[in-house]
Amino acid sequence: MTYTVGQVSGFAGITVRTLHHYDRTGLLTPSERSPAGYRLYSEADLARLQQILFYRELEFSLEEIQVILEDPQATAVDQLRARHKRLGEQIAKLQRLVEVAERAMEVQETGVALTPHERFDVFGEITFDLSYATEAAVKWHDSEGHRQALASAAAHGKEDWRRIMAEAAEWRARVLAAFEARQPADGERAMDLAEEHHAHLARWFTPCPPAMHLRIADDFAADPRAFALLVPPSEQRPGLAEWLRTAVRANAERAGGEER
Repeated sequence: MTYTVGQVSGFAGITVRTLHHYDRTGLLTPSERSPAGYRLYSEADLARLQQILFYRELEFSLEEIQVILEDPQATAVDQLRARHKRLGEQIAKLQRLVEVAERAMEVQETGVALTPHERFDVFGEITFDLSYATEAAVKWHDSEGHRQALASAAAHGKEDWRRIMAEAAEWRARVLAAFEARQPADGERAMDLAEEHHAHLARWFTPCPPAMHLRIADDFAADPRAFALLVPPSEQRPGLAEWLRTAVRANAERAGGEER
């Protein structure tokens, strides 16, 4: 028994145009033609089409499917094994994206409940970048300190944030003064400022051992979005982020790397 291209299209749920393409590329050439020259598909053709659609569902390319169907015993298992591995990686990536989305929703839901005007009044130029927050949630997903910092931030009220931001602004002014005075990043003055930042984090957000403080400082130097949470754009200077990272490292070494 044979079937027309229209019938096969209906059976398989694919377009006539797709079947024509499969024919042109040699992936699925109908076994027969009608006296008028129309394509006619046999039962064997339908079985081959079923295989093609199976591999397409697994996102194999048409070229890969062609290779498999030409020598199925030699290649199908290997191809399926490789695809199984890739699908596993994709599933893991999607699961991580789900976690990111959930963390992003947490950030939004547990953020400080302020109107836009109040946010500007309290935070000024300091802006919260959601893309950085979600990436940080993935990067620090195994850190109890990060989770505690988020919980502390959510618990702070408007007046708490006023005090936090005022304290941070006063510290930044002294950091800029030291930097512009060309104080060495590993000198006493810079290390004292780094220690003040460490104490600020511990006081308002989470205990911050030297290793964690170093990771935070690395973020400041590597990612402008992270540094903008510490120093607003109008106060930033070329080299300042790296200067602060060096100061934090020197301060950690001064402390002997001990937990604080």
